[in-house]
This record gives sequence, C-alpha cells and structure tokens, in this order.
Amino acid sequence: MKNTKNKISSAHSRKIRGTCGRHRDAAARESGADFRPAKRNRKIRGTCDNPGAPAARHRWTDTKHRTAFTIVELLLALAISAMLLAAIAAAFNGSIMNYQENEKIFRTINSARQAMCRITTQLRTADSVDPCAPDNQCSMFTADGDDITYSYNSTDGKLYLITNDDTTDSDYVLCDNVTAMTFTKESEVVEMQPQVKSVQIFMTVVSGDLQRSISSAAVIRRNLY
Repeated sequence: MKNTKNKISSAHSRKIRGTCGRHRDAAARESGADFRPAKRNRKIRGTCDNPGAPAARHRWTDTKHRTAFTIVELLLALAISAMLLAAIAAAFNGSIMNYQENEKIFRTINSARQAMCRITTQLRTADSVDPCAPDNQCSMFTADGDDITYSYNSTDGKLYLITNDDTTDSDYVLCDNVTAMTFTKESEVVEMQPQVKSVQIFMTVVSGDLQRSISSAAVIRRNLY
C-alpha cells in the first residue's frame, strides 16, 4: 500500500512538471506540493531589490527628474525675486526721502518759532519800540536797557539780531530760509509823542518746495496806560 502511494505521488509530480508554468503553479497549489515561483517572477523581484538593475535605475532617474528644478523655473524665480527686491528698495528709498524732507521742514519751522517767541517776549517787556522803523525791522529798548534791532534781509533770506549799542560785534543770524517777514506796528500819540501799542509779526519760511507761514502779535505792556 505504501508503494502504491509513492507511485501516485511520482506520477502526479511528473504530470505537474509536464504542464505549462501557469497551470503547473495552479496544480501545485491544489496538490499541496512544494510551490516555487517562476523564474520570471524571481527575475522581477530581484530587479526591484537591486537598485543597480536597469529597471530600478530607470525608476530612480525618473524620480530625480521629477523632483528637480528646471532652468526656466530658476530664471522665473530669479526674475520674481528681482522685481520684489526692486519694489522694496523703491519704497524704502521713498520713505527715507520723505523722512529727510519732513526733518528739514521741521527744523526750519522750529527755528522760525523760536525766533518768533524771542521777539514777542522782548516786545511785551520792552521799555519802548521805535514807531518809525521800516516794516522789515523792529527796533526797541529792552527791559534791561539794551538797544537792539530785529532786521530781515530779503537778499539772503535771513533774520538778524543787531545790537545797536555795540558796533564791534557781528550781527547774529536768528533764523534763515525766510522768504518774507513784516513788522506791523500800531501806535497812538501820547503827550505829543507817538507810542507803539502792539506789533504784529508775519513770517514765511521755505524748505525745498514747501512753505510755511507763522504769525504772532505782542502788546507793549508799558504803553497800555
């Protein structure tokens, strides 16, 4: 009986080897015999496991080309970056120029306001103001007894402080960049002598293309009574 089973197994094995590959694999699965993949499958599996194989190398090459940047893409990126940097540089340059212009006009206006404040302060406490001085000048005797004159020179566009009682010192530039300045004096006759009651001051300064006007007024307190 044992010999009969061996004969059947040998005949079945010969039958499986005689069939084609696909039918042989199916028959081997049905009979429970030792199943081995075909050489074609082993070849494909070996190709996938070995990166040096031609098929695997082709797949690696395709993946490398898909993930890299082309020259056209790099040129487009450089062009876009250059345009963005140019726009940022233009905006930054414009902001710097605007800041410089604002700084210049601020300094000019601040200098004019300081000069105006000084003139009005000395006018309020002055002993007397010359009513016959021209419109571009204001002469007075201060509370300390100093004889001074504020004079605007339209030639160089500057406001000078002149000390009349000391001719040895040079005239002090109180404010520059002045395009116009007038001293309007209001006076009345007291005991047959004209006395200045108040002085209105109008000043225009310029910085680049910008002009600003400042005005003020001062009342001489000693001449109110």
